[in-house]
Amino acid sequence: MPEPGAQLICASEALVDGGTGVRFALVHRGREIGAFAVRHGGTVYAYLNECAHVPMEMDWQEGQFFDATQTWLVCATHGALYEPHSGRCVGGPCRGAKLVALAVQEELGKVCWIPGGDFQPLPSSLTLS
Repeated sequence: MPEPGAQLICASEALVDGGTGVRFALVHRGREIGAFAVRHGGTVYAYLNECAHVPMEMDWQEGQFFDATQTWLVCATHGALYEPHSGRCVGGPCRGAKLVALAVQEELGKVCWIPGGDFQPLPSSLTLS
């Protein structure tokens, strides 16, 4: 059963290994900001949709976060490469910096984001009880 307060991102089948990510929005420190979820190595990961170098959205087309090899998350603006499992930059102008990770849970065919701390749902978000 999803954790209380969990926010539905998508159905599990919407995320394919190395494939298109699913974008969603949340409130971070009082402002609405984009985030995304992807699947890599069978596991779902979620991050704020901001490059660690300069806070610009990373996808080169909506939902396209992986490089051509489906190995790295890539910033379309700066070319920074990130490990999908850790968010750590391994190439580009912010080497060693990390994407801001979000807590996610996959259960019963659903991928959910778990709000907490500075990360809160939009007032209109769908909460799973």
